[in-house]
Amino acid sequence: MNKYDKMLAVNKKASDEKIERAKHVIIEMVDNGEKVSIPRLMEKTGLSRGFFYKNPIVRKEIDRALELQVGMRDPRRSILDMAMNDEIRSLQKRNEALQRQVESLEQDKKNLEKENERLRNALGKQNFSKLKSLL
Repeated sequence: MNKYDKMLAVNKKASDEKIERAKHVIIEMVDNGEKVSIPRLMEKTGLSRGFFYKNPIVRKEIDRALELQVGMRDPRRSILDMAMNDEIRSLQKRNEALQRQVESLEQDKKNLEKENERLRNALGKQNFSKLKSLL
């Protein structure tokens, strides 16, 4: 075996190892319920973006994983959705409490306006009586 054949064998072995590493990570992500994406695969394997797009074997594995995950939600998104729903419920309760407070204050305002009108009338009658007594 000449040097060229040895170099090809070494390159083939390295390529096969990369493919196996990528396939293993893809399967692991699917099993763990993680969303398979090229950036996440790059992060977990240390392989380049081009490797995942250009290698037909790995590309088929990615496509298969994506088909399995159609409609799957990211678990982190579910947690965020739950937190947002709790926050919305809390804000709705606060809004209802503030609405009740506004209604109460409006009723107090009406009562004060009535009392103010009554006192003005009483003051007007008192002033009228004083004017009459001066004449």
